[in-house]
Formats: sequence, structure tokens, C-alpha cells
Amino acid sequence: MENGGWLKIEDLLATCRCNNFPITREELEEVVRKNDKQRFSFDENGEKIRANQGHSVEVDLHLERKIPPAKLFHGTARRNIDMIKEHGVLKMSRHHVHLSADAETARKVGARHGKPVIFEIDAAAMSESGYHFFVSANGVWLIESVPPEFLRII
Repeated sequence: MENGGWLKIEDLLATCRCNNFPITREELEEVVRKNDKQRFSFDENGEKIRANQGHSVEVDLHLERKIPPAKLFHGTARRNIDMIKEHGVLKMSRHHVHLSADAETARKVGARHGKPVIFEIDAAAMSESGYHFFVSANGVWLIESVPPEFLRII
């Protein structure tokens, strides 16, 4: 993997073939185009691909700090409420906490894990307190953690 999490497409396709998972360039392009969360992107030359966030290995995506909107949202399963109220939203095994710009997207994320609960994050107050926000190429807001004092269930 290259700097920024990029991988040459020809290397990816060759590795897939060697591991009994042959995929064509056209099939790869279709996966990238049709992914509802836009998890992957091609570089400007169309020669490399990377995941926009959520890597399973340590990757520096060269994200730039961004000023967030006043409110962001986090969707989770109902079973996580007590832990989040006590400890906040933690990245767990991810590189960052993933936040949504709207409550409906957060609801969809939370619904994947059971009955959804939506937390509203006072992103403006967090930013003013010195927390650093980033945005992935597919529009997901990223942060190291969200302390409980910045959370409210909606």
C-alpha cells in the first residue's frame, strides 16, 4: 500500500487473481460506482484505488482538519446507550469515530446493528474546545472520540 492508502489497481487485480478471486477492471469500477456509502475512490488518473475510511491497517489518509457543522449525528444500536452515556462515542477498533451530517443517515447506520438510537453531537462546542474534525472523501465526518458531555439522544 502506498502513501495515503493508495493501491495500484493492476496490483490489486493481480493479487485477486492469485487468491482465486478473479475480478475485472470493469467489475471493480462497478463496485466503486454502485457502493451506496461510496467507501472507495480512484485517484485522479484512475490508476489507483483506496478506501475512503475504515481501513483494517494503519493508514494516513492525509486528511485535512475541517470546521464541522454545528450538529453532527451518530447512529448506534439501543444496546450501546449506557456505555456511550458513560464513556462517550469511542473509535473502538476503527481509526476514527464515524459521524453523519444528518440524522437520517445516522439512523440507517444504527439500524444495521439493531434497533437504532441517534445521538446528536454538539460539534460546534467540540470544535471550539479544540477537538479536530476531518471529512473523508465520501463525506463521513471523522474524529478521535466524542465525550459524553457533547452528546444528546434524539
